[in-house]
Amino acid sequence: MKLGFIGTGNMASAIMGGIIKNQIIPAEEIIGADLSAPGRERAQKQFGIHVTASNKEVVEKAEVIVLSVKPQFYADVIREIKDDIRDSQIIITIAPGKTLAWLLEQFGKDVKIVRTMPNTPAMVGAGMTAACPNEHLTEEEVSYVRTLLESFSRVEIIPERLMDVVVSVSGSSPAYVFMFIEAMADAAVSGGMPRAQAYQFAAQAVLGSAKMVLDTGKHPGELKDMVCSPAGTTIEAVRTLEERGFRSAVFEAMKVCEEMSKSM
Repeated sequence: MKLGFIGTGNMASAIMGGIIKNQIIPAEEIIGADLSAPGRERAQKQFGIHVTASNKEVVEKAEVIVLSVKPQFYADVIREIKDDIRDSQIIITIAPGKTLAWLLEQFGKDVKIVRTMPNTPAMVGAGMTAACPNEHLTEEEVSYVRTLLESFSRVEIIPERLMDVVVSVSGSSPAYVFMFIEAMADAAVSGGMPRAQAYQFAAQAVLGSAKMVLDTGKHPGELKDMVCSPAGTTIEAVRTLEERGFRSAVFEAMKVCEEMSKSM
């Protein structure tokens, strides 16, 4: 089989869903392992992939293996599979804090590894993924991995020193954005708008604003200024956000997130 997953949770589902939907690899060429029987059943029913309770079976059958378990389980999983990893196989990781050097140390031999950091918007085909391959992959292999990742996400190849920053700016940041949407919707409800409608207005505003940044290439500050008419409503809202430390709160939250990633 071409692709295997050790762990079939939310991020694994987002990845395999994008790959299957965009016909990069058919479902019958994908295998997923999960210790949880309900997890295996869900993945098989949702995607039509092969499933197993054995991590070793995934290693035996797959050419590319995604380690999609939580970071705290990486050492145990690698200890279980390391002796079965072949020179030709590619390992894709999605765990914050697990460096290429640490991963190679766990495997105890030269292994083709691509360290990545996707985010949960991958579940709707709108993710952002950073990728950092080690020196054991060829250019063709890196290109192939990039094709897999691009099926559900925008992709940037980055130096590993930026990976903890990526965790803070895209890996964890959907949570900040969801809080922002929720807060805006709560305020709209306070003003009399029905909650379901408030979520639509707030979420679409965030979606459209992000698209303007990406599509126009304009600086976010310039786009902000375009909305702020003299003596208007928006500049007063911006003034209040500045007064309450909006930028500083975001900045400090991201720095804490970055430091946490480094310590994992």
